[in-house]
Amino acid sequence: MPTDTLREQSPKQDGGGAGRTAARLLGENGALAGLVILVVALALLSGDFLTVDNLLNVGVQAAVVAILAFGVTFVIVTGGIDLSVGAVAALSAVVLAWTATDHGVPWPIALVLAIAVGVAAGLVNGVLITYGKLPPFIATLAMLGIARGLALVISEGSPIALPDAVTRLGDTIGSYLPVPVIVMAVMGLLTALILARTYPGRAMYAIGGNEEAARLSGIKVSRQKLLTYALSGAFAAVAGIVLAARLSSAQPQAASGYELDAIAAVVIGGASLSGGKGKAFGTLVGALILAVLRNGLNLLSVNAFWQQVVIGVVIALAVLLDTLRRRGTSFSPRTLYTGGGVVIAAIAALAIAVSVNNTGGDGPKVGLSVSTLNNPFFVQLRQGAEAEADRLGVDLTVGDAQNDASQQANQLQNFTTQGMKAIIVNPVDSAAASPAVRAANKAGIPVIAADRGVDDATIAQLVASNNVAGGRDAARTLAEAMGGKGEIAWIQGQAGTSASRERGQGFAEGLKAYPDIKVVAKQPADFDRTKGLDVMTNLMQSNPGITGVFAENDEMALGAVKALGGRSGAQVKVVGFDGTPDGIKAVQEGTMTASIAQQPRLLGRIAVQSAVKAANGEKIGATYAVPVKVATKANASEFTS
Repeated sequence: MPTDTLREQSPKQDGGGAGRTAARLLGENGALAGLVILVVALALLSGDFLTVDNLLNVGVQAAVVAILAFGVTFVIVTGGIDLSVGAVAALSAVVLAWTATDHGVPWPIALVLAIAVGVAAGLVNGVLITYGKLPPFIATLAMLGIARGLALVISEGSPIALPDAVTRLGDTIGSYLPVPVIVMAVMGLLTALILARTYPGRAMYAIGGNEEAARLSGIKVSRQKLLTYALSGAFAAVAGIVLAARLSSAQPQAASGYELDAIAAVVIGGASLSGGKGKAFGTLVGALILAVLRNGLNLLSVNAFWQQVVIGVVIALAVLLDTLRRRGTSFSPRTLYTGGGVVIAAIAALAIAVSVNNTGGDGPKVGLSVSTLNNPFFVQLRQGAEAEADRLGVDLTVGDAQNDASQQANQLQNFTTQGMKAIIVNPVDSAAASPAVRAANKAGIPVIAADRGVDDATIAQLVASNNVAGGRDAARTLAEAMGGKGEIAWIQGQAGTSASRERGQGFAEGLKAYPDIKVVAKQPADFDRTKGLDVMTNLMQSNPGITGVFAENDEMALGAVKALGGRSGAQVKVVGFDGTPDGIKAVQEGTMTASIAQQPRLLGRIAVQSAVKAANGEKIGATYAVPVKVATKANASEFTS
């Protein structure tokens, strides 16, 4: 039923004037109502939520997505889409760090260059769409690949440090004024001004409402679309700079997937994907809903996998219920089809998730942030940590950073806000984890680093095996299996990660002792088995003489084994890394020659033990070396328990 009809109803019909007013308010401001309900619910569920420090965390964590979303708002208002903003953000940050750090360009000029890169990427999108007649989805998807690839090429797959002056954009002025929040507010005001008070803004609404009518009314549609996508690129560049400042480094893989969060924020905030509708304030509220939800799920120790389910439900219902509202569905206290209803559904799912999965002990609270749980090695690390936490009665909260350094920084900030007695971090990137670990240091919380160290911060202990030494062992084992000669295909992990860099460094060093072995192909497969299969299939076509394969983890090695078929283990020797159960099984079957076993369950157990000792003020060593072993067919049975 249209809202106008509600206004005409009598108090008797709809439950009174107060009910009518509340229904109209919620109907017109569904996203804001949803945010309020979500905040109230989380405040009741968690005593840590409504603290000043945590609310500041929420603002900082929302900033990057909100700035991206402001730029995407322009595009969605015109009826377009921009899938490239996350990659453009990463590219702009890399250009800033590369020019300022590696080439001595003054940082103000480097900032301008970074924003210019964003504008240029946006203009290319606009040209492809307006003059090349490509659908926005295809054009911006292509730019996503181009921008991400250029970021990796320029950085050579490694993070680049930022000048100190730029890192201040990620700091806090005084005690309660985070710079990212200030930048977010400025960009939001600029968005609101452009949309509401300028000719280009009015033209965007006209184009989104009816492009042909806008053209007939005299609007230069092509020119306005170019401006729209250029603005989206510029806002993406600003977001990338803020993100890099938070992490104290430019990460070539940063902001991966953020384009989807940005689009979700715009839609949750009331914009229509068909164009013609959208506001800066609604976009801000949408970004805050996502940030508050993620923060609250962390504080409530909800299982990392359930968090993705809940957030996905919120996004889907937000779009569905908003669509119903726009079709004129009745708004009354009984049928609350608004953003508030979305959040009520999310809270119900959240409560179920908490009751099923939150089974921590009554002992000290310890937070564990794992770089990714989409990899058997880190799943085993988590299992070892959880088993030891159960044995010691530790209340362990596990977070999955999903190979996103920014998301890991958010998790560490949340752990600090919760007052964890100790924190265990398995860094996505050693440099990017540094600012959040320093914040924990400042709060007096001991931090244990697992598997990878943390740069420029104080850690109570590093519990790790030596990736570089493991790489050398892999080179020696593979070379000996090949008889000291032949051609090798090298399948690399995810570009920019410390594990890939360190294992690759050790392997390259180890191969120097075998001059008759030549690396004929080197390609990344992102630590993924399916990608390992595809990469190896392709490499076999161009390099039929390959007699050895080194994969920087077992998942990629198993993909290579599948591609090689009957040649694997016989004509072609394959060495993996990690010693996962599937990897060890392949070694026992003879399809893999060896795996460099790191004993991840032991690593997780030791990390929890050290965290408890550090929390109790006990003295622990600066490092704890978990032995790396070469698992071959002769000794594989040692690694099956």
